Amino acid sequence: MNWTIYLSGEIHSDWRQQVIQGCEANQLPVTFTSAVTDHAASDAAGDVLGSESENFWRDHKSSKVNAIRTKTLIDNCDLAIVRFGDKYKQWNAAFDAGFCAALGKPYITLHDEDIIHPLKEVDAAALAWARTPEQVVELLKYVTSA
Repeated sequence: MNWTIYLSGEIHSDWRQQVIQGCEANQLPVTFTSAVTDHAASDAAGDVLGSESENFWRDHKSSKVNAIRTKTLIDNCDLAIVRFGDKYKQWNAAFDAGFCAALGKPYITLHDEDIIHPLKEVDAAALAWARTPEQVVELLKYVTSA
């Protein structure tokens, strides 16, 4: 089986690349998908539909356009990895985790120990919590093994 894995969350570090490279190095049967990770492009996703005078409506329109991709990719994934960084609040990642939980999609959270408390509900629904991209790769080696 080739696994489709959705990578969600924090966009300010290279965690995605670390997971992808680790899986490639181990020749795991995985394909990765992700939301748009270019922050400016994501914020501007709805601009093609016309400009808005208020930021709320620009964000509202762009979030709906982004949701076309996000919803489709989560619907079609076998597993999601949801990364929470320490620098910014990743409300979108929390939403993705909740969406996975509602759909019964398994997900793994990836975050440091110092944010365990604010993520307790998100972690409670996760099937695993990893602290490093290397741990994620090790989990994927196990779950994708024949």
